[in-house]
Amino acid sequence: MTPLSSGSAIVDVSNFDLNQSSWHCDQLERGKVLLFSHMPFEFPEIDREFLLSQKQTGSRFHKNISYRPAKDLLKGVDDDSPDRERMITIMRNFSRSVTAFISQFLAPYAGKMKLDFASFRPLEEQGRDLPLHKRNDLLHVDAFPSRPTHGARILRVFANINPSVGRVWNVGEPFHEFLPKLMQVKRIGPSSSGLGRALAHVASKIGLPVPDRSPYDEFMLYLHDWLKENNDFQRNSPKQELVFPPGSAWMVYTDGVPHAAMSGQYALEQTFIIPREALVTPQVAPYRVLEDGNYVPRIRAAG
Repeated sequence: MTPLSSGSAIVDVSNFDLNQSSWHCDQLERGKVLLFSHMPFEFPEIDREFLLSQKQTGSRFHKNISYRPAKDLLKGVDDDSPDRERMITIMRNFSRSVTAFISQFLAPYAGKMKLDFASFRPLEEQGRDLPLHKRNDLLHVDAFPSRPTHGARILRVFANINPSVGRVWNVGEPFHEFLPKLMQVKRIGPSSSGLGRALAHVASKIGLPVPDRSPYDEFMLYLHDWLKENNDFQRNSPKQELVFPPGSAWMVYTDGVPHAAMSGQYALEQTFIIPREALVTPQVAPYRVLEDGNYVPRIRAAG
């Protein structure tokens, strides 16, 4: 495993100081993974025990149990399940607890960030039989096909509720380091048309369920798949193994850090979308790297 040239990818912030919230944001935006040895937000033991007792019964199309805070909607649990109401209450409270903590810990984002989906991941990651582009054990950066961000960033907060087993990741170099080097060797990118984007934008504006993707979104979706497909990148790119102990929590910009979940079972996750104007170190954001390198046109504002 080739080590990362920029040193360790992880920063232990267990003894955090809320007065350093701008520094926390900066470290995240530069591609660091912030680790808490214990969950820094409220999560009752009785809820953890309930989640550990659950066996997912959904189809192969559902990797996780997901919760959509904006609609108070739970996916991945049968409508007639006797545990459905308990599950949605736990996920609702988890989402609110994490959001309250992030609003203080990452104060520059408060009032600007958008609350996205939360999930419970009860399955063991190691050895899962998934299609190539859905595999979690291959290095990739995140991009959402149905929820384009137009350059806003994807921040995810994880908690390992497994009482005895760590969750193992591999992480690579941050976007602003690996992407320019990759483009020097092989200029990659999608081949979609501007006309297609224009039609999608119009369709989205009139209420049709068509994602209104910018050139940035198309590039990031392409990159997500390309990284998973590329054996040389998977084998030879610099990476570091991280082990998240039982009871720990961590956060990372998953659009800017190639990551792969190698093993682990029973994790919770909450996603936030951080707009460009809230970033404290925008020069290293993926959208700026792509614009400055002329890999995508300058991104128009969403809306």
